[in-house]
Amino acid sequence: MDTTPATVQTDAVARIPASRTDGLSAEARAAVEAGIPAETRRGYAGDWRRFTAWCADNGRQALPATGDTLTEYMTHLKREDKSPATMDRALASIAVAHAAAGLAKPSTVGARRVLKGHEAERKKSKEPGRRQRRAAAATPPVLRKMVTVTDTTTAIGRRDVAALLLGFALAARRSELRLLDWTDVEEVEEGLTVQIWRPKVNHEGPLGVPYGSNPATCPVRALRAWRQCLTDHGHQAAGPLFVRIDRHGRIAHPMHRNGRQIGDPAGRITGEGIGDAITRAATRAHLTAPTELLPDLPPRWSGHSLRRGFATAAKQAGKDLIETARHGGWVDGSKSLAGYFEQAGMWDETNPLYGIGL
Repeated sequence: MDTTPATVQTDAVARIPASRTDGLSAEARAAVEAGIPAETRRGYAGDWRRFTAWCADNGRQALPATGDTLTEYMTHLKREDKSPATMDRALASIAVAHAAAGLAKPSTVGARRVLKGHEAERKKSKEPGRRQRRAAAATPPVLRKMVTVTDTTTAIGRRDVAALLLGFALAARRSELRLLDWTDVEEVEEGLTVQIWRPKVNHEGPLGVPYGSNPATCPVRALRAWRQCLTDHGHQAAGPLFVRIDRHGRIAHPMHRNGRQIGDPAGRITGEGIGDAITRAATRAHLTAPTELLPDLPPRWSGHSLRRGFATAAKQAGKDLIETARHGGWVDGSKSLAGYFEQAGMWDETNPLYGIGL
Protein backbone atom coordinates (compact mmCIF):
# COMPACT_ATOMS: atom_id res chain seq x y z
CA MET A 1 0.00 0.00 0.00
CA ASP A 2 1.22 3.49 -0.79
CA THR A 3 2.26 5.10 2.51
CA THR A 4 3.34 8.45 1.11
CA PRO A 5 1.49 11.14 3.09
CA ALA A 6 -1.06 12.97 0.97
CA THR A 7 -0.90 16.74 1.23
CA VAL A 8 -3.02 19.71 0.37
CA GLN A 9 -1.81 22.63 -1.69
CA THR A 10 -0.23 25.30 0.44
CA ASP A 11 -1.52 28.41 -1.30
CA ALA A 12 -3.67 31.01 0.44
CA VAL A 13 -6.83 28.95 0.05
CA ALA A 14 -7.01 25.39 1.32
CA ARG A 15 -7.68 22.66 -1.20
CA ILE A 16 -9.52 19.47 -0.42
CA PRO A 17 -7.17 16.45 -0.71
CA ALA A 18 -7.96 14.17 -3.65
CA SER A 19 -9.59 10.91 -2.66
CA ARG A 20 -7.34 7.89 -2.95
CA THR A 21 -10.19 6.07 -4.58
CA ASP A 22 -10.64 8.88 -7.10
CA GLY A 23 -14.30 8.96 -6.09
CA LEU A 24 -14.60 12.70 -6.67
CA SER A 25 -13.96 14.58 -9.87
CA ALA A 26 -12.04 17.84 -9.84
CA GLU A 27 -15.33 19.67 -10.41
CA ALA A 28 -16.96 17.91 -7.45
CA ARG A 29 -13.99 18.66 -5.17
CA ALA A 30 -14.17 22.33 -6.20
CA ALA A 31 -17.89 22.32 -5.39
CA VAL A 32 -17.16 20.88 -1.93
CA GLU A 33 -14.52 23.56 -1.34
CA ALA A 34 -17.00 26.28 -2.29
CA GLY A 35 -19.25 25.13 0.54
CA ILE A 36 -16.58 25.86 3.15
CA PRO A 37 -16.16 29.54 4.15
CA ALA A 38 -12.95 31.03 2.74
CA GLU A 39 -11.61 32.07 6.15
CA THR A 40 -12.20 28.56 7.48
CA ARG A 41 -10.42 27.08 4.46
CA ARG A 42 -7.41 29.35 4.99
CA GLY A 43 -7.25 28.40 8.66
CA TYR A 44 -7.52 24.69 7.89
CA ALA A 45 -4.86 25.03 5.18
CA GLY A 46 -2.36 26.39 7.68
CA ASP A 47 -3.25 23.74 10.25
CA TRP A 48 -2.93 20.94 7.71
CA ARG A 49 0.36 22.34 6.39
CA ARG A 50 1.86 22.37 9.87
CA PHE A 51 0.59 18.87 10.66
CA THR A 52 1.99 17.34 7.46
CA ALA A 53 5.33 19.09 8.03
CA TRP A 54 5.49 17.70 11.57
CA CYS A 55 4.64 14.23 10.28
CA ALA A 56 7.41 14.43 7.68
CA ASP A 57 9.93 15.55 10.31
CA ASN A 58 8.93 12.74 12.67
CA GLY A 59 8.55 9.89 10.22
CA ARG A 60 4.78 9.62 10.61
CA GLN A 61 1.98 9.31 8.07
CA ALA A 62 -0.41 12.23 7.77
CA LEU A 63 -3.13 10.62 5.68
CA PRO A 64 -4.47 8.36 6.95
CA ALA A 65 -3.21 9.27 10.39
CA THR A 66 -3.47 7.02 13.43
CA GLY A 67 -4.83 7.89 16.84
CA ASP A 68 -1.29 7.62 18.23
CA THR A 69 -0.04 10.15 15.68
CA LEU A 70 -2.72 12.62 16.74
CA THR A 71 -1.88 12.09 20.41
CA GLU A 72 1.82 12.72 19.73
CA TYR A 73 0.98 15.81 17.67
CA MET A 74 -1.22 17.23 20.42
CA THR A 75 1.63 16.58 22.88
CA HIS A 76 3.92 18.50 20.54
CA LEU A 77 1.50 21.46 20.42
CA LYS A 78 1.13 21.32 24.20
CA ARG A 79 4.92 21.45 24.55
CA GLU A 80 4.86 24.61 22.42
CA ASP A 81 2.13 25.97 24.73
CA LYS A 82 -0.34 26.49 21.92
CA SER A 83 -3.79 27.61 23.04
CA PRO A 84 -6.51 24.98 23.47
CA ALA A 85 -8.49 26.69 20.69
CA THR A 86 -5.55 26.32 18.30
CA MET A 87 -5.16 22.65 19.21
CA ASP A 88 -8.88 21.99 18.80
CA ARG A 89 -8.91 23.57 15.35
CA ALA A 90 -5.89 21.48 14.36
CA LEU A 91 -7.87 18.34 15.17
CA ALA A 92 -10.81 19.66 13.18
CA SER A 93 -8.64 20.35 10.13
CA ILE A 94 -7.20 16.83 10.25
CA ALA A 95 -10.72 15.38 10.46
CA VAL A 96 -11.85 17.47 7.48
CA ALA A 97 -8.88 16.30 5.41
CA HIS A 98 -9.67 12.66 6.15
CA ALA A 99 -13.38 13.05 5.37
CA ALA A 100 -12.64 14.83 2.09
CA ALA A 101 -10.24 12.05 1.09
CA GLY A 102 -12.89 9.41 1.76
CA LEU A 103 -11.03 8.05 4.79
CA ALA A 104 -12.25 7.25 8.28
CA LYS A 105 -11.45 9.86 10.92
CA PRO A 106 -8.66 8.67 13.21
CA SER A 107 -9.38 8.12 16.89
CA THR A 108 -9.06 11.30 18.92
CA VAL A 109 -9.46 9.76 22.40
CA GLY A 110 -5.83 10.18 23.41
CA ALA A 111 -5.49 13.53 21.64
CA ARG A 112 -8.57 14.90 23.40
CA ARG A 113 -7.19 13.82 26.77
CA VAL A 114 -3.97 15.69 26.09
CA LEU A 115 -5.99 18.73 25.06
CA LYS A 116 -8.20 18.54 28.14
CA GLY A 117 -5.20 18.26 30.45
CA HIS A 118 -3.48 21.19 28.76
CA GLU A 119 -6.63 23.29 29.09
CA ALA A 120 -6.85 22.45 32.81
CA GLU A 121 -3.21 23.42 33.35
CA ARG A 122 -3.71 26.77 31.64
CA LYS A 123 -6.81 27.48 33.72
CA LYS A 124 -4.87 26.81 36.92
CA SER A 125 -2.06 29.10 35.82
CA LYS A 126 -1.96 32.60 37.29
CA GLU A 127 0.04 33.91 34.34
CA PRO A 128 -2.06 36.49 32.45
CA GLY A 129 -0.48 35.59 29.11
CA ARG A 130 -1.79 32.01 29.32
CA ARG A 131 -5.40 32.95 29.97
CA GLN A 132 -7.89 32.84 27.16
CA ARG A 133 -8.50 36.28 25.70
CA ARG A 134 -11.86 36.72 24.06
CA ALA A 135 -12.88 39.65 21.95
CA ALA A 136 -14.16 42.55 24.03
CA ALA A 137 -17.88 43.24 23.71
CA ALA A 138 -18.80 46.31 21.67
CA THR A 139 -22.11 47.07 23.41
CA PRO A 140 -24.21 50.18 22.63
CA PRO A 141 -22.40 52.35 25.26
CA VAL A 142 -19.09 51.29 23.71
CA LEU A 143 -20.36 51.97 20.19
CA ARG A 144 -21.43 55.46 21.24
CA LYS A 145 -17.88 56.17 22.40
CA MET A 146 -16.47 54.82 19.14
CA VAL A 147 -18.84 56.82 16.96
CA THR A 148 -18.32 60.03 18.93
CA VAL A 149 -14.57 60.08 18.20
CA THR A 150 -14.88 59.10 14.52
CA ASP A 151 -14.54 61.88 11.95
CA THR A 152 -17.63 61.45 9.82
CA THR A 153 -16.64 64.29 7.50
CA THR A 154 -14.36 61.78 5.78
CA ALA A 155 -15.40 58.87 3.58
CA ILE A 156 -13.55 56.34 5.71
CA GLY A 157 -15.26 57.69 8.83
CA ARG A 158 -18.70 57.39 7.23
CA ARG A 159 -17.96 53.87 6.06
CA ASP A 160 -16.54 52.75 9.41
CA VAL A 161 -19.52 54.06 11.39
CA ALA A 162 -21.98 52.36 9.03
CA ALA A 163 -20.02 49.09 9.23
CA LEU A 164 -19.81 49.23 13.03
CA LEU A 165 -23.50 49.91 13.57
CA LEU A 166 -24.87 47.58 10.91
CA GLY A 167 -22.43 44.85 11.98
CA PHE A 168 -23.70 45.13 15.54
CA ALA A 169 -27.36 45.22 14.47
CA LEU A 170 -26.89 42.01 12.45
CA ALA A 171 -24.54 40.35 14.96
CA ALA A 172 -22.50 39.79 11.84
CA ARG A 173 -19.25 37.93 11.51
CA ARG A 174 -16.76 40.07 9.63
CA SER A 175 -16.85 37.58 6.74
CA GLU A 176 -20.64 38.00 6.55
CA LEU A 177 -20.54 41.79 6.75
CA ARG A 178 -18.00 42.17 3.96
CA LEU A 179 -20.07 40.04 1.58
CA LEU A 180 -23.13 42.29 1.74
CA ASP A 181 -24.13 44.10 -1.44
CA TRP A 182 -26.40 47.11 -1.82
CA THR A 183 -28.96 44.81 -3.41
CA ASP A 184 -29.09 42.85 -0.14
CA VAL A 185 -30.37 45.89 1.75
CA GLU A 186 -33.76 47.54 1.38
CA GLU A 187 -34.93 50.57 3.29
CA VAL A 188 -38.52 50.18 4.46
CA GLU A 189 -40.82 52.20 6.69
CA GLU A 190 -39.66 50.38 9.84
CA GLY A 191 -35.95 50.53 9.03
CA LEU A 192 -33.95 48.06 6.93
CA THR A 193 -34.42 44.54 5.68
CA VAL A 194 -31.11 42.77 5.11
CA GLN A 195 -30.55 39.52 3.28
CA ILE A 196 -27.39 38.14 4.86
CA TRP A 197 -25.61 34.97 3.80
CA ARG A 198 -24.64 32.81 6.76
CA PRO A 199 -22.68 29.71 5.75
CA LYS A 200 -22.81 28.10 9.19
CA VAL A 201 -26.61 28.01 9.53
CA ASN A 202 -29.61 27.63 7.28
CA HIS A 203 -31.41 30.95 7.32
CA GLU A 204 -34.33 31.84 5.13
CA GLY A 205 -35.61 35.36 4.66
CA PRO A 206 -34.16 38.76 5.50
CA LEU A 207 -33.41 40.19 8.93
CA GLY A 208 -35.16 43.33 10.17
CA VAL A 209 -33.07 46.23 11.44
CA PRO A 210 -35.32 48.92 12.98
CA TYR A 211 -34.44 52.57 13.46
CA GLY A 212 -32.29 53.15 16.53
CA SER A 213 -33.56 55.25 19.41
CA ASN A 214 -30.34 57.29 19.36
CA PRO A 215 -29.76 58.99 15.96
CA ALA A 216 -25.98 58.93 16.50
CA THR A 217 -25.91 55.14 16.68
CA CYS A 218 -28.82 54.32 14.40
CA PRO A 219 -27.70 51.80 11.75
CA VAL A 220 -30.42 52.90 9.33
CA ARG A 221 -29.33 56.54 9.39
CA ALA A 222 -25.64 55.54 9.32
CA LEU A 223 -26.11 53.47 6.16
CA ARG A 224 -28.12 56.26 4.55
CA ALA A 225 -25.27 58.68 5.32
CA TRP A 226 -22.73 56.25 3.83
CA ARG A 227 -24.81 56.00 0.65
CA GLN A 228 -24.95 59.79 0.39
CA CYS A 229 -21.20 59.96 0.96
CA LEU A 230 -20.60 57.65 -2.00
CA THR A 231 -22.85 59.82 -4.18
CA ASP A 232 -21.03 62.98 -3.08
CA HIS A 233 -17.73 61.38 -4.14
CA GLY A 234 -19.06 60.40 -7.56
CA HIS A 235 -19.68 56.73 -6.79
CA GLN A 236 -22.87 54.78 -7.24
CA ALA A 237 -24.34 52.84 -4.34
CA ALA A 238 -24.05 49.60 -6.26
CA GLY A 239 -22.08 46.40 -5.88
CA PRO A 240 -20.35 45.81 -2.53
CA LEU A 241 -21.93 47.55 0.44
CA PHE A 242 -18.57 48.27 2.06
CA VAL A 243 -15.52 49.02 -0.06
CA ARG A 244 -11.87 49.68 0.66
CA ILE A 245 -10.62 53.25 1.05
CA ASP A 246 -6.89 53.93 0.85
CA ARG A 247 -4.86 56.35 2.97
CA HIS A 248 -5.40 59.06 0.37
CA GLY A 249 -9.18 58.77 0.76
CA ARG A 250 -9.66 57.13 -2.64
CA ILE A 251 -12.74 54.89 -2.69
CA ALA A 252 -12.42 51.44 -4.25
CA HIS A 253 -9.24 52.57 -6.01
CA PRO A 254 -7.55 49.82 -8.08
CA MET A 255 -4.54 48.23 -6.40
CA HIS A 256 -1.53 46.82 -8.23
CA ARG A 257 1.53 44.83 -7.29
CA ASN A 258 4.33 44.18 -9.76
CA GLY A 259 2.12 45.45 -12.54
CA ARG A 260 -0.75 43.11 -11.71
CA GLN A 261 -4.09 44.11 -10.21
CA ILE A 262 -4.68 42.71 -6.74
CA GLY A 263 -7.61 42.76 -4.36
CA ASP A 264 -11.27 42.55 -5.24
CA PRO A 265 -11.85 44.21 -8.65
CA ALA A 266 -15.05 45.82 -7.34
CA GLY A 267 -13.19 47.20 -4.33
CA ARG A 268 -14.95 45.02 -1.75
CA ILE A 269 -13.44 45.41 1.72
CA THR A 270 -11.65 42.43 3.26
CA GLY A 271 -12.50 40.78 6.55
CA GLU A 272 -9.27 42.20 7.93
CA GLY A 273 -10.45 45.66 6.86
CA ILE A 274 -13.61 45.24 8.95
CA GLY A 275 -11.53 44.20 11.95
CA ASP A 276 -9.17 47.14 11.45
CA ALA A 277 -12.11 49.57 11.49
CA ILE A 278 -13.15 48.29 14.92
CA THR A 279 -9.60 48.38 16.26
CA ARG A 280 -9.09 51.95 15.01
CA ALA A 281 -12.32 53.13 16.61
CA ALA A 282 -11.41 51.50 19.93
CA THR A 283 -7.98 53.12 19.86
CA ARG A 284 -9.43 56.55 19.12
CA ALA A 285 -11.88 56.13 22.00
CA HIS A 286 -9.01 55.04 24.32
CA LEU A 287 -10.78 51.77 25.08
CA THR A 288 -7.56 50.18 26.29
CA ALA A 289 -8.03 50.09 30.06
CA PRO A 290 -7.67 46.61 31.62
CA THR A 291 -10.88 44.64 31.87
CA GLU A 292 -12.49 43.78 35.16
CA LEU A 293 -12.18 40.03 34.61
CA LEU A 294 -8.60 40.13 33.31
CA PRO A 295 -6.99 43.07 35.14
CA ASP A 296 -3.51 42.24 33.85
CA LEU A 297 -4.50 42.22 30.18
CA PRO A 298 -5.97 44.94 27.96
CA PRO A 299 -9.19 44.08 26.11
CA ARG A 300 -8.88 42.67 22.60
CA TRP A 301 -10.94 44.60 20.08
CA SER A 302 -11.48 42.68 16.88
CA GLY A 303 -14.01 41.85 14.20
CA HIS A 304 -15.78 39.58 16.68
CA SER A 305 -16.39 42.44 19.15
CA LEU A 306 -19.60 43.47 17.37
CA ARG A 307 -21.01 39.97 17.50
CA ARG A 308 -20.18 39.50 21.16
CA GLY A 309 -21.48 42.99 21.92
CA PHE A 310 -24.82 42.13 20.36
CA ALA A 311 -25.12 38.95 22.45
CA THR A 312 -24.16 40.80 25.62
CA ALA A 313 -26.65 43.62 24.99
CA ALA A 314 -29.42 41.14 24.15
CA LYS A 315 -28.91 39.32 27.44
CA GLN A 316 -28.80 42.57 29.42
CA ALA A 317 -32.06 43.64 27.76
CA GLY A 318 -33.72 40.35 28.73
CA LYS A 319 -34.03 39.01 25.20
CA ASP A 320 -34.78 35.35 24.57
CA LEU A 321 -31.77 33.10 23.97
CA ILE A 322 -33.34 31.26 21.04
CA GLU A 323 -34.50 34.42 19.27
CA THR A 324 -31.09 36.00 19.83
CA ALA A 325 -29.45 32.93 18.31
CA ARG A 326 -31.70 32.98 15.26
CA HIS A 327 -31.13 36.67 14.61
CA GLY A 328 -27.37 36.35 15.03
CA GLY A 329 -26.95 33.11 13.15
CA TRP A 330 -25.75 30.97 16.05
CA VAL A 331 -26.49 27.27 15.74
CA ASP A 332 -28.98 25.76 18.17
CA GLY A 333 -27.30 25.02 21.48
CA SER A 334 -24.30 27.23 20.67
CA LYS A 335 -21.74 27.05 23.48
CA SER A 336 -20.25 30.41 22.54
CA LEU A 337 -23.60 32.21 22.74
CA ALA A 338 -24.40 30.48 26.04
CA GLY A 339 -21.04 31.67 27.36
CA TYR A 340 -21.74 35.26 26.31
CA PHE A 341 -25.14 35.14 28.01
CA GLU A 342 -23.60 33.68 31.15
CA GLN A 343 -20.97 36.40 31.44
CA ALA A 344 -23.44 39.16 30.58
CA GLY A 345 -25.76 37.95 33.35
CA MET A 346 -23.09 37.94 36.05
CA TRP A 347 -24.70 40.82 37.95
CA ASP A 348 -28.37 40.55 37.03
CA GLU A 349 -31.22 38.74 38.74
CA THR A 350 -30.10 35.40 37.29
CA ASN A 351 -27.16 35.41 39.70
CA PRO A 352 -28.26 32.79 42.29
CA LEU A 353 -26.74 34.81 45.14
CA TYR A 354 -29.33 37.55 44.76
CA GLY A 355 -32.43 37.15 46.87
CA ILE A 356 -31.24 34.25 49.08
CA GLY A 357 -30.78 36.35 52.20
CA LEU A 358 -26.99 36.37 52.37
